[in-house]
Amino acid sequence: MLNIKRLYLYTLQSFVPVFIMTFGICLFIVLMQFLWRYVEDLVGKGIDIFVLGELFSYAALMFIPLALPLAILLASLMTFGSMGENMELLAVKASGVSLLKTMRPLIIFVTIIAIGMFFFQNEAMPRVQTKFYTLLQSIKQKSPELDIPEGIFYNDIENYNLFVKRKDKETKMLHEVMIYSTANGFDNMAVIVSDSAKMLMSVNKDYLKMTLYHGQQFSNFKQSQGGGMMGTAAAGMAPFSRENFKTKEIVIPFDANFNRMNESSLSDSRLSKNISQLESAIDSMRHELDSLNASDKKGILSNFNTFRNQAPERPPVREVKVNDGKVHSQISATKLLKRPSLKNAPPISPDSIVRNLPASLRGSLISTAMSQADATRFSNQAFFKTDTQKKLRSYKVEWYQKFTISLACLIFFFIGAPLGAIIRKGGLGMPVVISVILFIIYYVVNNVGYKLARDGVWDSWSGMLLSSFVLAPLGAFLTYKAMNDSALMNADAYRNFFKRVFGKNDKRNLSVKEVVIYLPDFQKVDAGLESLEKLVGNVLPRFGVRNYIDFWRNPDWERGLEAVSTQLENIVEEMSNTKDEVLMQKVSQFPVLTYQVLPDFRNRKIAILLGVLVVIGLPVYLWVLNKDRRVRKNLQLVLDGSRQLREMLKGDSEGIQQ
Repeated sequence: MLNIKRLYLYTLQSFVPVFIMTFGICLFIVLMQFLWRYVEDLVGKGIDIFVLGELFSYAALMFIPLALPLAILLASLMTFGSMGENMELLAVKASGVSLLKTMRPLIIFVTIIAIGMFFFQNEAMPRVQTKFYTLLQSIKQKSPELDIPEGIFYNDIENYNLFVKRKDKETKMLHEVMIYSTANGFDNMAVIVSDSAKMLMSVNKDYLKMTLYHGQQFSNFKQSQGGGMMGTAAAGMAPFSRENFKTKEIVIPFDANFNRMNESSLSDSRLSKNISQLESAIDSMRHELDSLNASDKKGILSNFNTFRNQAPERPPVREVKVNDGKVHSQISATKLLKRPSLKNAPPISPDSIVRNLPASLRGSLISTAMSQADATRFSNQAFFKTDTQKKLRSYKVEWYQKFTISLACLIFFFIGAPLGAIIRKGGLGMPVVISVILFIIYYVVNNVGYKLARDGVWDSWSGMLLSSFVLAPLGAFLTYKAMNDSALMNADAYRNFFKRVFGKNDKRNLSVKEVVIYLPDFQKVDAGLESLEKLVGNVLPRFGVRNYIDFWRNPDWERGLEAVSTQLENIVEEMSNTKDEVLMQKVSQFPVLTYQVLPDFRNRKIAILLGVLVVIGLPVYLWVLNKDRRVRKNLQLVLDGSRQLREMLKGDSEGIQQ
């Protein structure tokens, strides 16, 4: 028990520092992404450093749900990968402690983090998001810091365009100034040209005061509806005034202060609500939609009854009489169906009403119905209903968002910890690569589910839990494989599998042994080669080309290749003890016989079904034909090599006898 406690303590001591480090790195990365996204709104505004610090602190808190799952994944990968690389997991398993038991303290630790993340999402996140977005919007609305460039027009002041040819940095004078002003409207536009000017900001930073020297002002007159001005304009002369001045002062409104928005502007946003508030808002919107649906239903029923009253009487009943075996048909003009009353009327489909209408009336009725449908769709009530439905979906998405991050933390731990135990690589190399790939998959799938839920394509719960449905089976699979010491990341296993699939056999690499205890028995080898040649002669015809129908009607998956392979390996093992390099080289030329990869379809009904499904049966048939061709080639090599080896052994034995 004491050793178990020490193991738990050691596991926590290994995980917690790595988790803190990876969390800081991940949070820094997402903060840099935020900075690059809003850099244009932050630079050039003259924002105080404390305001920027406050904004980044809110951003750091808001991006915790994005950085935390990635940090847990990376930390668990690095911790268990390092323990596996240092053979610590092997020692733990050798002492009788399973991997799941080793993970127990970290499971409790991550569960506590997930629960804390839920309360953070529910209680703190609404306040943080409200403060962050109000502060960010306030910074966006702040006027940029006044910095008039030289040689180009400056239009960051509303209703004014300023041009300065040259600025004197010592005297703060502006030379060759041109100002276009539309403060009184475009019709009363004014143009001011001066040799020099001096600009000062008011004490309250709410306007600019410009003193212009030696210049002129041109101003348009607003044209009246009558009088001489209209006549002048009609004659092609634009009315304007001209003023020469030596010194002129103008005041330009320019608010350079930083004004914070009121947080109450986001009080109705879904981002500022916790679970109970979201549930209350969702319930209210559902009641609104129910009332709107009831109103729409009443209107549709009213229109349907109107169309029903316009339905024509049914045509005369056609009576058929059979007399003397002959069929006679006649139309009774007196028997007509009367229109039933609306109270006791049976249900009539609208399609039957439209079909019974005359062709001339049918077209006008359909046009009227389409125009009424368009009017209903574009009515204020329809717009309000669509907006309410969209808002309801966004509130449901936000409600599920409170839980998905906590669930993602647990899922990523059960992916990272067993995967680290499987790959057995610590540090920041392989774990970082795998973590980034898995997190990108999670991020893409989560965004797809979010958009499907937001747009109403899927239900809110299925869209928001899509990433969990995708990654949870992966976590369970990796945990199962790690507990059973599966060679999931063994490259040799995958390499051998694909070699067998594509028919590429391994090459023998035999060499003469330095120390041999027992020399090979050449007589036994000769008898074995003779038996091998008989087996190959019996098996080789079974790998001939077969047509598609015969292939699936009489499937033969075991054609004796295993017996040939066993006999060949026994001979190779016996001959591996020889001291003759020539014989060893000849034995090394024997191919390695492997064949079976696909399941054994011994059930004839299943085989026939696969043959009927050409989409599946044809690729399998072509694949097997290719394998058979390679097996025929290898069997022929075995047959030729066996004959040559027997002749060599026979020559050696005759030389020894002589």
